Parts: sequence; structure tokens; C-alpha cells
Amino acid sequence: MKTVKISLNSIDKVKAFVNEITKFDSDFDLVSGRYVIDAKSIMGIFSLDLSKPIDLNVHAQDHLDAILAALAPYIVE
Repeated sequence: MKTVKISLNSIDKVKAFVNEITKFDSDFDLVSGRYVIDAKSIMGIFSLDLSKPIDLNVHAQDHLDAILAALAPYIVE
């Protein structure tokens, strides 16, 4: 599992993010405080506080480099 911080501070970013990660067969969780939701769920994402960066847990062994490359526009350092 790999954890990265991402920023989804607009509706368009959320839609593009979900479209991007649904291309992968792996599991993705977004963690905000004590809430953990499926990152492929648009409704779940909108239930979180999107004003600050959120932790994304990527549960993938294969294609991790491809996944991180696809998510690069959302990752914050």
C-alpha cells in the first residue's frame, strides 16, 4: 500500500480524479480524519472536507508507477 496526499478542491477536479482512478482495477481509499471512503465514489468524496489535502491509500502492487503518474496532477507534496 502507498499513501499520498492529494488535493481535490474543485468539482471538475473530483470528476476528473474519479474518471482517472476507475481505469485501474486496484482499490483506493480516501482518508480524512476518522472517515475512510472508497475513492471511486463521487458521492463519498463530496461528503469529505475538500478544502484541505486528503490522504489517498493506493492498494496496488502492480502498476503502481502508472497509477502515480496518472494521479500526478492531484498529488501535493
